[in-house]
Amino acid sequence: MQALIDAIRSQGRGIGSEIVKVDSFLNHRLDTGLLFEMGQAFAQRYAGDKPDLVLTVEASGIALALATAHALGDIPVVFAKKAPAANQSGDMAEEKIYSFTHGHECHIRVDLRYIPAGAKVLIVDDFLANGEALRGLIAILKRAQAQLIGVGIAIEKGFQPGGQKIRAMGIPLLSLAVIEEIRDGHIRFQDTVQQ
Repeated sequence: MQALIDAIRSQGRGIGSEIVKVDSFLNHRLDTGLLFEMGQAFAQRYAGDKPDLVLTVEASGIALALATAHALGDIPVVFAKKAPAANQSGDMAEEKIYSFTHGHECHIRVDLRYIPAGAKVLIVDDFLANGEALRGLIAILKRAQAQLIGVGIAIEKGFQPGGQKIRAMGIPLLSLAVIEEIRDGHIRFQDTVQQ
């Protein structure tokens, strides 16, 4: 998606060989127009599959999931929580994942009341690196007996294995920008959008 690639080029920064800093428009300060354009791109790809809800992980995936759900006709968004709370129900599905961004293991939790058995679910997230968050969300969907129709990712790090893993599982995956390499602070993109 050219608008996202342009934003990464003009506002993003490559740090080392693995970090893409886009907090000025995607996951700290939000460019709402760009988010809704990205949500529309996911909706165009997956509307024919008639998703019942969008699933993501807190916190940085929520805004993009909301934009996508709005473009799909204002369907619900469910997000996996990273911290336990006293008000959570006893019917929580929980998975342990390793967070590439934070550099440690964490648990993600979803109240199964919010993912009905048989529901068609679209997963949306801001980044795809090693695929740990997706692995955890997919496991939660299996426990809920819901149907995964596809995955929408804003930025895929094509030099890390997450995208390959998801595609090898036969899961439809649309990445709006795929980064091929980060070198000397420069971000190089793959020529085509990955689907």
